[in-house]
Amino acid sequence: MKPMIVLTGPTAAGKTNLSIKLAKAVHGAVISADSMQVYKKMDIGTAKIMPEEMDGVDHYLVDILDPKEEFNVARFQTMAKEALEKIYAKGQIPIIVGGTGFYIQALLYDIQFSDTKKDDTYREELKLIAKQQGNRVLHQMLAKVDPKGAAAIHENNVKRVIRALEYYKETGEPISEHNEKERQRKSPYNFAYFVLTHERSILYDRINRRVDVMMERGLLKEVQQLKEEGYGRNLVSMQGLGYKEILQYLDGEISQEEAIYILKRDTRHFAKRQLTWFGRERDVIMIEKQKFADEDEILTYMLSIIRERGILC
Repeated sequence: MKPMIVLTGPTAAGKTNLSIKLAKAVHGAVISADSMQVYKKMDIGTAKIMPEEMDGVDHYLVDILDPKEEFNVARFQTMAKEALEKIYAKGQIPIIVGGTGFYIQALLYDIQFSDTKKDDTYREELKLIAKQQGNRVLHQMLAKVDPKGAAAIHENNVKRVIRALEYYKETGEPISEHNEKERQRKSPYNFAYFVLTHERSILYDRINRRVDVMMERGLLKEVQQLKEEGYGRNLVSMQGLGYKEILQYLDGEISQEEAIYILKRDTRHFAKRQLTWFGRERDVIMIEKQKFADEDEILTYMLSIIRERGILC
């Protein structure tokens, strides 16, 4: 079984700095498991790692797609597997870093995705329902046919709600049942799955401060530039945290203060959902930062586990 290390956790937990130290310690390369950092031109709002911060560590799936392109779990899995081949060919250990739990799960357990043909007519019908009647109505449609699936997907995650409804229409099976069966799959990798966490109050303070820093660094200008280049709110990329809120301000729907407030609030809610997701995952090793003196102590702890499992000789 080939080696793999996962370093994940909620947004603003401090994954990026630790991932660089870890990569240097194990002769590793990073594959980003972030649904937004894959996009070009979207640097500030995604807290994207910059080339100078990589410190010579190879990074994959960062800054490679145009914001008009759709990026989903199936595409991530395909691209990540291509990156794995390159990393193993160099004799490096892949480190999956990011906070998109479903992406990590798909790669780690090699989850199979349905190849059934999509009904574009049905998809457009569902999009229209969301637009005209609201996300909640669409979410309630899912709850009627797949209560467990609806409970696991936030009503504002329209893309996943639509996919779940599509899957049910295509197969007659609730997507929650399909996902549950896939979760029982055994990983083809010899892995260590670390989840970096913080005390909730500290994490929320870090999130609030991160948003302030994003504004100081020019998030408003970044979103304005994207808008001027024709990247609209209909795009998956522009529905990301930090972009949809600023677009609402730029379109005159809310004030700048409201946009910042909503962004902070929704990012905190997102972090809470991330923690819930990772808490349900199998084989995770929780790392509570407040229990360690510093990052070096965390790294030493991680390396001891990595060696115990034979991932690093």
